[in-house]
Formats: sequence, C-alpha cells, structure tokens
Amino acid sequence: MHEESRGGSGGKATWPPVTLLVLAICGIAIVADGYDVVIYGAVIPSLLHEHRWDLTPAGAGLIGSFALIGMLIGATTVGTLTDILGRRRMLISCLAWFSVMTGLCATATSPEVFGIFRFLAGLGLGGVLPTASALSGEYSHPKARNLVFAIIFSGFPVGGIIAAFTGMFVIPRFGWQAMFLLGLVPLVLIVPVALKFLPESIAFLQAKGRHAEAEKTARRWNIPVGDTQKAVPASAQAPTGTDSDGMSPVKALLSRNYILATLCFLVMSCLCLFMIYGYNTWLPEIMRRAGYSSGSALGFLLMFNLGAVVGQLLISLAADRLGSKPIIVTTYLLAGVAVILLSLRLPTAVLYAAVALGGVGAMGTQTFVLAYVSKYYPVRMGATAMGWALGFGRIGSMLAPPLLGLIIGAGVALQWNFYALAVPGILGAALIGLVPQAPGDGAPVAASRADETTVRSLPEPT
Repeated sequence: MHEESRGGSGGKATWPPVTLLVLAICGIAIVADGYDVVIYGAVIPSLLHEHRWDLTPAGAGLIGSFALIGMLIGATTVGTLTDILGRRRMLISCLAWFSVMTGLCATATSPEVFGIFRFLAGLGLGGVLPTASALSGEYSHPKARNLVFAIIFSGFPVGGIIAAFTGMFVIPRFGWQAMFLLGLVPLVLIVPVALKFLPESIAFLQAKGRHAEAEKTARRWNIPVGDTQKAVPASAQAPTGTDSDGMSPVKALLSRNYILATLCFLVMSCLCLFMIYGYNTWLPEIMRRAGYSSGSALGFLLMFNLGAVVGQLLISLAADRLGSKPIIVTTYLLAGVAVILLSLRLPTAVLYAAVALGGVGAMGTQTFVLAYVSKYYPVRMGATAMGWALGFGRIGSMLAPPLLGLIIGAGVALQWNFYALAVPGILGAALIGLVPQAPGDGAPVAASRADETTVRSLPEPT
C-alpha cells in the first residue's frame, strides 16, 4: 500500500483496520512459529534422558539442525514463490504444513523419525517469516515500519515465552510429546481465520495484472482505488528504467544496484540467527549444567524471550526516528556484551538481567535488520529479499546447535559457549556500516511521480 493511503497530512503514519487485521494474523502466525522453534530447546533435557534413544549432546545438536536445514530450504524457496504465487496463499499453506508436521513429532519412536518430522516442519516454518513480513510491510506505513516489524516479530519471543511456560508445567506431567501435540493449535485456530479474513497484497495483485482482484480487495477494506494504483512500484509497472527493472526478483537481488547490500544483509541475518538459536536451543541445558534446576534453567529461556518482547518494542520507537543503521549497531553490541556477562560468575538477578539484554540484542537485531530489508528493496522483490535473508541466515541457525553441542560434549569450560555467541554480535556491528544507500534514496523530495510510488518514497535516515 502506498504511504499516502495510510498517512494524514505531513505523511504521519496511521493504522487503518486492514493494517491492524494483517498485523494480528501475521503476528499470531509468528507466535506459532516461535513456539515451534523454541520447544526443541525446552525438550532437549528430556530427550537426552529418553532411555530408548541414547542421545548425546552432539546428537541432540545435530537433530536440532534438521529443522533448520528445512527452514533454510523453506525460506529461500517459499520466499521466492511468494513473489510469484502470492503472500496470502503461501502463508496459509506454510502454517498448515508446519502445524501438521510438528504434531507428528509427538509420534516419533526414534531419533531418526523425530529428525525427519523436524526437517519437514522446518520447510513450513521457513516460509512463515518472509511471507508474513512481506505482507505486513506492504500493509503498513513506511514511517512506522520498524514499529510494525517489532510488533509482529515480538510474536517470535512471545511464542518462546509460551513454550518455556508450557514446558515448566506440561513436561513434568505429560512428557515432552505433549509439547509437540500443542503444535497442532495453529491448524485448528489460525488457518481458518486466515482463510476467511486475510487479504492478499494489493501491490502484488496489481503487479501481476490482476486488477479486478486488487479493486475487489480495495473495496472490501475501504482503500481508495486511486491509491491502490500507487501501491505498485514503478519498477513493477514497466520493464524499463534502472538495471534491476525487468529482471526476476532473484536476479535483481544480485544486480549491480543491490549486490553489496544483499551480501551484507545475508551475512548479518546469519550472525543474528546464530545467536538466537544458540540461546534458544542450549541455554536451558547450559544453565542446568551450571548448577541450576530444570525449572530455573527454563526460567532463563523465559527471561531471554521476555526481554526480547519488551526491549525491541521500546527500541523500535527510536528506530523509526533515528534510522536503521545506528539502532542495528547498538543492538548487535548489546547482544555481544550481554553474552560476555553471562560467562562471569555474577548474582542470579544480574544473570537474569543479562539474559534479558541478550534477548533484546539478538532478537531485536534480527527484527530491525528485516525491517531495513523491507524498506531497502522495491515491493516486487520484497518477499524474495526477505526469504533470502532469512534463508541464508539459517546457515547460522544450523551451525549454532551442533557447534555448541560439540563444545558441551567436549567437556570444556561453559564460558566457551558464551564466547562463541559473543563474536557474531561484534562482527555484525561492523558489517552494517558497509550497507550502501538504497538506489533512489538520494533523489530530491520533489522527484518524479514514478519515484514516489516505490516502497521507499519517504527515505528513512541511515
């Protein structure tokens, strides 16, 4: 949607009902995504003591990577298919798929079968984030994009909080299998609502020449038809102009205009997800080995996700005013410092605070990187850019569980696990400075009308 259809005078961001509806559905979908990812960290202590499986920490880390391999494949393929088939269809399909596969994990009778179901669930999980991100971004005002992404991506740590709380009460009473049976909830509750109410991206429909559907969607949600015409970026309307026009979304990502930024975003996402999955997969076990009870160890996981929810919502307000780059540098460094604090012998209250700061830094960074990606590229390649950033980032998420599992299994000091999580934060803070200004952002405010129809019509400060 073009910003003028969502802003008042002076370009102020507004929140029409359709924006709130899309944010609600996409946010709840990401809550389910977060729950599904974090439950593996919550059940690892139980799996390690499953007498029929004889799992080692290294083996558990390897199984943890199976879902992440599926998520890599899902993010890159579904993200690209989303720009071809549509946001709505792909989001609903991914939700249904990963919900069913997660439920089937409860029926696994061996580590091998369990790993297969986790891999299959990962295919759907990988597609939820880029699809929900693209749809939410297109139904939000550019001036509130960081806040919008903070809201919907708060769903991921909220899902983690639910998983941690659920694990504390469900696992001791009903076993780890019950955690995966609860993964069927999205199939029952979210998918039917999305089928009935979730709108397709008007920009996508216009770009594909499906003008009748675009007008029908605009009428249903009381969006002026004249504004929907502006929703399609100039680059999607005609195959002439800059180097990236007329290319497929994947080729455009790697074109001369975008190649450096694309590479930076891919690596930054990889570093973020290494930290996030390192925390969510191994933090309970690391703290248990440090002498805390199972309940207290899950409490650290809870605090990590709780800190992420509160912190990134607060920081997003500053991000929409100061720009993405300074905020991303700050959150990267915050993640690194917090992990170093966890390696020290500090009072428990201080450790809980450090874990909360780690959640703000790690998850907040990922949120703001993706918000930056959504504003950096034109709408016609937005879902592909998001999918590739998240897909490449899965390399980091795949490396974190087995690498930390090997460190734990090797019997070295626990501090080395935290040092391994601190380095990505420092590297990411340096890497963000290499992202160049987005093509067209340097144009004068009174540019041509075609320039005003891109998703970056009000350039954010960088």
